[in-house]
Amino acid sequence: MVLVVGATGQLGGAITQMLLAQGREVRIVARRDSPSVELARQGMATAADVLIGAGAQAVEGDLKDPASLDAACAGVDVVVTTANSALRGGADTIETVDLAGNRALIDAARAAGVRQFIFVSALGAAVDHPVPLFMAKGRTEEHLRASGIRWTILSPTAFMEVWPAMVVGMPVTMGLPVTLVGAARARNSFVSAADVAAYAVAAIDNPAAFDRLIPISGPEALSYHDVVAVYEQALGRTIPVNTVAPGEPVPGLPPMMSQMLAGMDVDVIVDSAEAARTFGVHQTSLAEVLARPAVASR
Repeated sequence: MVLVVGATGQLGGAITQMLLAQGREVRIVARRDSPSVELARQGMATAADVLIGAGAQAVEGDLKDPASLDAACAGVDVVVTTANSALRGGADTIETVDLAGNRALIDAARAAGVRQFIFVSALGAAVDHPVPLFMAKGRTEEHLRASGIRWTILSPTAFMEVWPAMVVGMPVTMGLPVTLVGAARARNSFVSAADVAAYAVAAIDNPAAFDRLIPISGPEALSYHDVVAVYEQALGRTIPVNTVAPGEPVPGLPPMMSQMLAGMDVDVIVDSAEAARTFGVHQTSLAEVLARPAVASR
Protein backbone atom coordinates (compact mmCIF):
# COMPACT_ATOMS: atom_id res chain seq x y z
CA MET A 1 0.00 0.00 0.00
CA VAL A 2 1.31 3.45 -0.98
CA LEU A 3 0.00 6.49 0.91
CA VAL A 4 0.11 9.74 -1.07
CA VAL A 5 -0.16 12.90 1.02
CA GLY A 6 -0.89 15.97 -1.07
CA ALA A 7 -2.66 13.85 -3.69
CA THR A 8 -5.13 16.61 -4.54
CA GLY A 9 -2.31 18.90 -5.64
CA GLN A 10 -1.09 18.87 -9.22
CA LEU A 11 2.09 16.93 -8.44
CA GLY A 12 0.50 14.58 -5.92
CA GLY A 13 -2.37 13.93 -8.30
CA ALA A 14 0.02 13.02 -11.09
CA ILE A 15 1.89 10.63 -8.79
CA THR A 16 -1.36 9.00 -7.67
CA GLN A 17 -2.57 8.52 -11.23
CA MET A 18 0.77 6.99 -12.30
CA LEU A 19 0.65 4.56 -9.39
CA LEU A 20 -2.94 3.56 -10.13
CA ALA A 21 -2.04 3.03 -13.79
CA GLN A 22 0.62 0.57 -12.62
CA GLY A 23 -2.02 -1.34 -10.68
CA ARG A 24 -0.66 -0.37 -7.27
CA GLU A 25 -2.84 -0.11 -4.19
CA VAL A 26 -3.00 3.59 -3.31
CA ARG A 27 -4.44 5.45 -0.34
CA ILE A 28 -4.85 9.22 -0.40
CA VAL A 29 -5.39 11.68 2.45
CA ALA A 30 -8.42 13.89 1.81
CA ARG A 31 -9.38 16.83 3.99
CA ARG A 32 -13.00 17.43 4.90
CA ASP A 33 -12.77 21.06 3.74
CA SER A 34 -10.41 20.51 0.79
CA PRO A 35 -10.71 23.18 -1.94
CA SER A 36 -9.45 20.68 -4.54
CA VAL A 37 -12.65 20.61 -6.61
CA GLU A 38 -12.65 24.36 -7.18
CA LEU A 39 -8.88 24.51 -7.67
CA ALA A 40 -9.11 21.63 -10.15
CA ARG A 41 -11.50 23.70 -12.27
CA GLN A 42 -8.73 26.31 -12.45
CA GLY A 43 -6.12 23.70 -13.40
CA MET A 44 -4.36 24.10 -10.05
CA ALA A 45 -5.27 20.82 -8.34
CA THR A 46 -6.58 17.29 -8.78
CA ALA A 47 -10.10 16.60 -7.51
CA ALA A 48 -10.21 13.83 -4.92
CA ASP A 49 -13.29 12.35 -6.60
CA VAL A 50 -11.30 11.83 -9.79
CA LEU A 51 -8.65 9.87 -7.92
CA ILE A 52 -11.22 7.85 -5.98
CA GLY A 53 -13.01 7.06 -9.23
CA ALA A 54 -9.71 5.79 -10.64
CA GLY A 55 -9.32 3.38 -7.74
CA ALA A 56 -7.64 5.29 -4.92
CA GLN A 57 -8.74 4.57 -1.36
CA ALA A 58 -9.47 7.81 0.51
CA VAL A 59 -8.98 8.41 4.22
CA GLU A 60 -9.95 11.63 5.93
CA GLY A 61 -6.95 13.37 7.45
CA ASP A 62 -5.07 16.61 7.94
CA LEU A 63 -1.41 17.36 8.56
CA LYS A 64 -2.53 19.52 11.48
CA ASP A 65 -4.22 16.51 13.13
CA PRO A 66 -1.59 13.95 14.21
CA ALA A 67 -4.21 11.35 15.20
CA SER A 68 -5.59 11.33 11.65
CA LEU A 69 -2.08 10.69 10.35
CA ASP A 70 -1.71 7.66 12.60
CA ALA A 71 -4.86 6.21 11.02
CA ALA A 72 -3.74 7.15 7.49
CA CYS A 73 -0.38 5.38 7.92
CA ALA A 74 -1.81 2.16 9.36
CA GLY A 75 -0.98 -0.76 7.09
CA VAL A 76 1.03 1.40 4.69
CA ASP A 77 4.32 0.27 3.14
CA VAL A 78 5.44 3.50 1.46
CA VAL A 79 4.58 7.16 2.10
CA VAL A 80 4.98 9.74 -0.66
CA THR A 81 4.32 13.34 0.33
CA THR A 82 4.14 16.45 -1.79
CA ALA A 83 1.93 18.42 0.62
CA ASN A 84 2.74 22.04 1.48
CA SER A 85 0.96 25.20 2.56
CA ALA A 86 1.65 27.21 -0.61
CA LEU A 87 -1.94 27.38 -1.94
CA ARG A 88 -3.63 27.23 1.42
CA GLY A 89 -4.58 29.90 3.92
CA GLY A 90 -6.03 30.48 7.35
CA ALA A 91 -4.71 27.92 9.82
CA ASP A 92 -2.61 26.23 7.10
CA THR A 93 0.77 27.91 7.44
CA ILE A 94 4.42 27.03 7.01
CA GLU A 95 4.59 26.50 10.78
CA THR A 96 1.52 24.26 11.06
CA VAL A 97 1.83 22.33 7.78
CA ASP A 98 5.40 22.39 6.47
CA LEU A 99 7.08 22.16 9.86
CA ALA A 100 4.80 20.57 12.48
CA GLY A 101 2.64 18.71 9.96
CA ASN A 102 5.51 17.04 8.13
CA ARG A 103 7.18 16.15 11.43
CA ALA A 104 3.95 14.53 12.64
CA LEU A 105 3.62 12.59 9.37
CA ILE A 106 7.16 11.24 9.65
CA ASP A 107 6.54 10.24 13.28
CA ALA A 108 3.27 8.51 12.33
CA ALA A 109 5.01 6.64 9.50
CA ARG A 110 7.77 5.46 11.84
CA ALA A 111 5.23 4.28 14.43
CA ALA A 112 3.30 2.39 11.74
CA GLY A 113 6.40 0.58 10.49
CA VAL A 114 6.41 2.23 7.05
CA ARG A 115 9.41 0.88 5.14
CA GLN A 116 10.12 3.88 2.85
CA PHE A 117 9.29 7.57 3.10
CA ILE A 118 9.61 9.71 -0.06
CA PHE A 119 9.63 13.47 0.56
CA VAL A 120 9.42 16.02 -2.25
CA SER A 121 11.59 18.89 -1.06
CA ALA A 122 13.21 21.68 -3.09
CA LEU A 123 16.72 22.34 -4.34
CA GLY A 124 18.55 24.52 -1.86
CA ALA A 125 16.40 23.67 1.17
CA ALA A 126 18.37 24.10 4.40
CA VAL A 127 17.67 24.35 8.11
CA ASP A 128 19.04 27.91 8.16
CA HIS A 129 17.60 29.10 4.84
CA PRO A 130 16.34 32.72 4.98
CA VAL A 131 13.16 31.82 3.04
CA PRO A 132 10.72 30.21 5.54
CA LEU A 133 9.40 27.56 3.14
CA PHE A 134 12.92 26.41 2.22
CA MET A 135 13.87 26.44 5.89
CA ALA A 136 10.86 24.26 6.72
CA LYS A 137 11.76 21.79 3.99
CA GLY A 138 15.35 21.68 5.25
CA ARG A 139 14.17 20.89 8.78
CA THR A 140 11.84 18.20 7.45
CA GLU A 141 14.75 16.62 5.58
CA GLU A 142 16.77 16.64 8.80
CA HIS A 143 13.96 15.01 10.81
CA LEU A 144 13.40 12.38 8.13
CA ARG A 145 17.07 11.41 8.00
CA ALA A 146 17.08 10.96 11.79
CA SER A 147 13.83 8.99 11.86
CA GLY A 148 15.25 5.54 11.19
CA ILE A 149 12.89 5.07 8.22
CA ARG A 150 14.42 4.27 4.84
CA TRP A 151 14.18 7.67 3.16
CA THR A 152 14.26 9.26 -0.27
CA ILE A 153 14.40 13.04 -0.72
CA LEU A 154 13.60 14.45 -4.14
CA SER A 155 15.16 17.89 -4.58
CA PRO A 156 13.75 19.50 -7.74
CA THR A 157 14.62 22.86 -9.23
CA ALA A 158 11.85 25.39 -9.96
CA PHE A 159 8.85 23.89 -11.78
CA MET A 160 8.25 24.88 -15.40
CA GLU A 161 4.51 24.72 -14.79
CA VAL A 162 4.84 27.32 -12.01
CA TRP A 163 7.58 29.88 -12.60
CA PRO A 164 7.78 30.20 -16.41
CA ALA A 165 4.00 29.75 -16.52
CA MET A 166 3.37 32.54 -14.01
CA VAL A 167 6.07 34.96 -15.17
CA VAL A 168 5.61 34.51 -18.93
CA GLY A 169 2.64 32.28 -19.69
CA MET A 170 0.05 34.07 -17.57
CA PRO A 171 0.52 37.59 -18.99
CA VAL A 172 0.79 36.15 -22.52
CA THR A 173 -2.55 34.40 -22.04
CA MET A 174 -4.09 37.68 -20.83
CA GLY A 175 -2.67 39.64 -23.78
CA LEU A 176 -0.33 41.66 -21.54
CA PRO A 177 3.40 42.36 -21.77
CA VAL A 178 5.73 40.10 -19.83
CA THR A 179 7.48 41.81 -16.91
CA LEU A 180 10.97 40.58 -16.02
CA VAL A 181 12.98 41.50 -12.93
CA GLY A 182 16.35 43.15 -13.43
CA ALA A 183 18.59 41.80 -16.18
CA ALA A 184 16.86 38.38 -15.97
CA ARG A 185 19.96 36.71 -17.42
CA ALA A 186 20.55 34.19 -14.63
CA ARG A 187 19.87 30.65 -15.85
CA ASN A 188 17.77 28.01 -14.10
CA SER A 189 17.47 24.31 -14.92
CA PHE A 190 13.67 24.39 -14.70
CA VAL A 191 12.01 20.97 -14.34
CA SER A 192 8.59 19.71 -15.38
CA ALA A 193 6.36 18.57 -12.53
CA ALA A 194 5.59 15.47 -14.63
CA ASP A 195 9.26 14.48 -14.42
CA VAL A 196 9.25 14.89 -10.64
CA ALA A 197 6.17 12.67 -10.45
CA ALA A 198 7.98 10.05 -12.55
CA TYR A 199 10.97 10.12 -10.20
CA ALA A 200 8.71 9.68 -7.17
CA VAL A 201 7.05 6.63 -8.69
CA ALA A 202 10.36 5.15 -9.88
CA ALA A 203 11.89 5.62 -6.40
CA ILE A 204 9.40 3.30 -4.70
CA ASP A 205 11.15 0.10 -3.54
CA ASN A 206 14.13 1.07 -5.70
CA PRO A 207 17.50 0.46 -3.98
CA ALA A 208 19.01 3.26 -6.08
CA ALA A 209 16.79 5.68 -4.17
CA PHE A 210 17.28 4.36 -0.64
CA ASP A 211 18.67 6.88 1.87
CA ARG A 212 19.50 9.28 -0.95
CA LEU A 213 18.86 12.92 -1.80
CA ILE A 214 18.25 13.18 -5.55
CA PRO A 215 18.62 16.59 -7.26
CA ILE A 216 16.20 16.83 -10.18
CA SER A 217 16.35 19.23 -13.12
CA GLY A 218 15.21 19.58 -16.69
CA PRO A 219 17.48 19.08 -19.71
CA GLU A 220 18.45 22.74 -20.21
CA ALA A 221 19.30 25.86 -18.23
CA LEU A 222 17.25 28.89 -19.29
CA SER A 223 17.19 32.56 -18.38
CA TYR A 224 13.82 34.30 -18.38
CA HIS A 225 14.77 35.90 -21.70
CA ASP A 226 15.34 32.36 -23.00
CA VAL A 227 11.92 31.38 -21.59
CA VAL A 228 10.30 34.24 -23.51
CA ALA A 229 12.04 33.05 -26.68
CA VAL A 230 10.71 29.49 -26.19
CA TYR A 231 7.19 30.86 -25.75
CA GLU A 232 7.62 33.00 -28.88
CA GLN A 233 8.70 29.95 -30.87
CA ALA A 234 5.76 27.91 -29.55
CA LEU A 235 3.20 30.64 -30.20
CA GLY A 236 4.67 31.94 -33.46
CA ARG A 237 4.67 35.59 -32.43
CA THR A 238 6.73 38.22 -30.66
CA ILE A 239 6.05 38.83 -26.98
CA PRO A 240 6.50 42.39 -25.62
CA VAL A 241 8.72 42.55 -22.52
CA ASN A 242 8.98 45.17 -19.77
CA THR A 243 11.43 45.19 -16.86
CA VAL A 244 11.32 46.33 -13.25
CA ALA A 245 14.12 46.75 -10.75
CA PRO A 246 14.71 43.95 -8.22
CA GLY A 247 12.36 44.43 -5.28
CA GLU A 248 9.69 46.24 -7.27
CA PRO A 249 6.29 44.52 -7.65
CA VAL A 250 5.65 42.50 -10.79
CA PRO A 251 2.17 43.15 -12.23
CA GLY A 252 -0.10 40.16 -11.76
CA LEU A 253 2.19 38.24 -9.41
CA PRO A 254 1.71 37.81 -5.64
CA PRO A 255 4.15 39.91 -3.58
CA MET A 256 5.95 36.77 -2.38
CA MET A 257 6.69 35.66 -5.95
CA SER A 258 7.95 39.14 -6.86
CA GLN A 259 10.32 39.05 -3.89
CA MET A 260 11.50 35.54 -4.75
CA LEU A 261 12.18 36.55 -8.35
CA ALA A 262 14.50 39.26 -7.06
CA GLY A 263 16.37 36.62 -5.09
CA MET A 264 16.58 34.24 -8.06
CA ASP A 265 19.08 36.38 -9.95
CA VAL A 266 21.75 33.69 -9.70
CA ASP A 267 22.47 30.69 -11.89
CA VAL A 268 20.86 27.46 -10.65
CA ILE A 269 22.26 24.87 -13.03
CA VAL A 270 21.87 21.18 -12.25
CA ASP A 271 22.77 18.22 -14.46
CA SER A 272 20.37 15.37 -13.77
CA ALA A 273 21.13 13.34 -16.88
CA GLU A 274 22.67 10.47 -14.92
CA ALA A 275 19.78 10.35 -12.42
CA ALA A 276 17.31 10.39 -15.31
CA ARG A 277 19.03 7.36 -16.83
CA THR A 278 19.14 5.56 -13.47
CA PHE A 279 15.41 6.02 -12.84
CA GLY A 280 14.26 5.80 -16.45
CA VAL A 281 12.84 9.33 -16.56
CA HIS A 282 12.62 11.36 -19.77
CA GLN A 283 13.83 14.92 -19.15
CA THR A 284 11.04 17.12 -20.47
CA SER A 285 12.00 20.41 -22.11
CA LEU A 286 10.04 23.65 -21.78
CA ALA A 287 9.20 23.42 -25.49
CA GLU A 288 7.61 20.01 -24.85
CA VAL A 289 5.57 21.41 -21.96
CA LEU A 290 4.33 24.26 -24.16
CA ALA A 291 3.39 21.76 -26.89
CA ARG A 292 0.81 20.19 -24.57
CA PRO A 293 -2.74 20.79 -25.90
CA ALA A 294 -3.79 23.23 -23.15
CA VAL A 295 -0.88 25.52 -24.02
CA ALA A 296 -0.69 24.98 -27.77
CA SER A 297 -4.33 26.05 -28.19
CA ARG A 298 -3.68 29.58 -26.94
